[in-house]
Amino acid sequence: MKRVLITGKNSYIGESFRKYVEANHREEIQIDVISVRGNAWKSRDFSVYDAVFHVAGKAHADVSHVSEAVKQEYYAVNRDLAVAVAQKYRSERNGFSQFIYMSSIIVYGHTHETIQETTPTNPSNFYGDSKLQAEISLRQMSNINFQILILRPPMIYGPMSKGNFPILVKMAKSFPIFPKIDNQRSMLFVDNLSEFICQIIAFRLHTNIYFPQNKEYVNTSCLVKTIRDSLNRRTLLLSGFTGIINCFVKQHNGFGIYADKAFGSVIYAKSLSSNSAVRLNGYQVVEFDESVRRSVL
Repeated sequence: MKRVLITGKNSYIGESFRKYVEANHREEIQIDVISVRGNAWKSRDFSVYDAVFHVAGKAHADVSHVSEAVKQEYYAVNRDLAVAVAQKYRSERNGFSQFIYMSSIIVYGHTHETIQETTPTNPSNFYGDSKLQAEISLRQMSNINFQILILRPPMIYGPMSKGNFPILVKMAKSFPIFPKIDNQRSMLFVDNLSEFICQIIAFRLHTNIYFPQNKEYVNTSCLVKTIRDSLNRRTLLLSGFTGIINCFVKQHNGFGIYADKAFGSVIYAKSLSSNSAVRLNGYQVVEFDESVRRSVL
């Protein structure tokens, strides 16, 4: 049995992973969870764990209205704390170990191109940069026994999720008429992410950057319709708004940022989301329509 420590108590992703393991992989994986606020975690024995899944972090900032002090908090939590936890784990653990760090697609900034293996990182704000700086520092710590696994998922959604998805659900519930937009987005259902993590632990994957995503790209208009279908509500999608919305998306202001989050296109190439051990179809435990239904009801 593998022992896994989740560092970051009450994290949505951490709690979702714990519940998923207890429901589906109880015989293979034992989960412990600790808080890394304050200093009490520093006295915890990390040597007994085969993997540490670090989910503590700060996210979802209104990046246009923050002080320099708040910006520094993002680096302190997203970068410095992650490095400190990894250093403690490496110093105490003997033998093969995995440190799994939750990064984000945000490290690529507001790109509208298909993200390939050669796509350069280009964070557009301090949140994305804090994640990227953590990645750089952590990967330098890797050695033959201490493996650093960086996860760069797209938008994660699921029951009681946070961030942009519940905003979209609220909007979908309110508007039976919605523009028909031609866009594509990579997304990831939280149970599919949890199964991906279980597999990278089971297969003892090594230091690398990983890009889990649902096997299908998502169109915002179709997503809104799927949300409403799950609520047994009819939806009318109207054509003719693509040009107008694209103009909004290209604006370099707060409204443009929100329009881009809702209607812009950002996808990972499917080839990024498979490797010799964990293939794209291998961790898709919940199909898209069912994942939306579970996330809304």
